[in-house]
Amino acid sequence: MLTKEELPECPVAITVGLIGSKWKLLILRNLLARPWRFNELKKDLGGISQKVLTDSLRSMEEDGLITRTVYPEVPPHVEYSLSDLGETMRPILDDMKKWGTWYKANY
Repeated sequence: MLTKEELPECPVAITVGLIGSKWKLLILRNLLARPWRFNELKKDLGGISQKVLTDSLRSMEEDGLITRTVYPEVPPHVEYSLSDLGETMRPILDDMKKWGTWYKANY
């Protein structure tokens, strides 16, 4: 996680730095609905590699956007969900969904 001094001056650049990859946006889209397990995400996000999913989840956890909950079971059960900070991304993704729907209907 970057310190305030290390963050770009441009607010859009800050947002893009946090969620600007294709996979992070799609992971957030899924987590808006409910908590997901790693293998569920990997299966649902066809084409994502295990490494990219792992790196994306770790990065978003480090940035405070998601939480990782480990349940003490055998085998271990891990779920990813949006944190309170991650929930603040909901309006951004809702607007992206609206715009994408509009674009698809008009172009």
